Amino acid sequence: MSNHEESDSEFIRQDEVGETVDTHYDMDLSPSDDSADEDMGPDTSAAAVPGEDMDPMANFEDDSVQGFFEHHEPVYTVDMHPVNELLLISGGGDDKAYLWRRDTGEQLAELTGFDDSVTSVGFSVTGDLMAAADMRGKVQVWNTDAVQASTAPLASLDGPDEVLWLDWHPRGNILLAGSADGTMWMWMLPLGKCMNVFSGHSMAVTCGQFTRDGKTIVTGCEDGSLVIWDPKTAAANHRLDGHDARFHSETITCLDTNADSTLVLTGSTDHTARLVHLQNGNIVGSLGNHAESIETVGFSPTTTLAATGSVDGTVNIWDIKTLKHRGTLRHEDAVTKLQWHADSPLLTTTSVDTTVKVWDARTGNCEHTWRGHQNTVLDFAMSRDGRTIVSGSDDGCCLVFSA
Repeated sequence: MSNHEESDSEFIRQDEVGETVDTHYDMDLSPSDDSADEDMGPDTSAAAVPGEDMDPMANFEDDSVQGFFEHHEPVYTVDMHPVNELLLISGGGDDKAYLWRRDTGEQLAELTGFDDSVTSVGFSVTGDLMAAADMRGKVQVWNTDAVQASTAPLASLDGPDEVLWLDWHPRGNILLAGSADGTMWMWMLPLGKCMNVFSGHSMAVTCGQFTRDGKTIVTGCEDGSLVIWDPKTAAANHRLDGHDARFHSETITCLDTNADSTLVLTGSTDHTARLVHLQNGNIVGSLGNHAESIETVGFSPTTTLAATGSVDGTVNIWDIKTLKHRGTLRHEDAVTKLQWHADSPLLTTTSVDTTVKVWDARTGNCEHTWRGHQNTVLDFAMSRDGRTIVSGSDDGCCLVFSA
């Protein structure tokens, strides 16, 4: 389905000369096709006649154009090859990762040897290498081009007890992993040499990444602390935590850094987000307007906007320059992930409500709503042009949606 939906919100729009105009729309934010159906009287269709057999899937909507169905357990993580976007890697609760094609759904390689659920996968910046990690701390790396001939890993990395996330360096074959034991490990590939171990968090490192220029690492912790690291020395340049009353009082669940590597945006179970300057560690601003935990955040690469997504089912849009709330987008249930499009002010979101939605952040319009999953959408990957989304779900399936 590729429908344009009028989604209403309270938005602040910019006029042609850049002045801010407050525009208030007192309407339901839900997309029009998700609104309550009008009462059209009793259903007299054949399927509704008592005694007739009813197909429970008769009204099931599936907007996907392709799928991958080999996991048979929740699919926790997916990633798309940065160059050859037909290649996908996914990992799930079946203790396996798979390399497969998005156009045909063909399985290219089954990647085994894990001891627990595969919770993080990712291609390197060039796509030459791909990595996967499980909940027991096992990290394996493969040569993408050679894996179809042999699924033996290029490297099996020694590291922490339980890996919570992976992140590849934006300019080279360096892999970073955050763990439940409070440490991060960084390896050089393909040798598999450990370059640094980062210690400084007291609890699980829940989120982290290299900045876009690769010169800094930022990590968030279950104890509510944020640390800005020097990758070369493993030294902590700045640390923020609850001792500063202006900062988070609870677990940091997610973070993102902006395109010019000057700011980090954090989200927390305390229902708030913080904007922090990476060079000096100063708190630039606090963003609220959520009723429950913030689970996903992101900077727009093309505008001054950022977004925060919450368990309360809302995505709030913010102007980072003014720290002004620009509007709210709504799912029917908790928001699991958001990602801005690379070349436009659009963003894609997924939810416990089983849908994938594409929004225009300038207006609040829902441009597409894609259905097909039967359970929570846990992760997704996006093509460079933003027109194709590949999602992984609690229902054990990966689906491909295309505008």
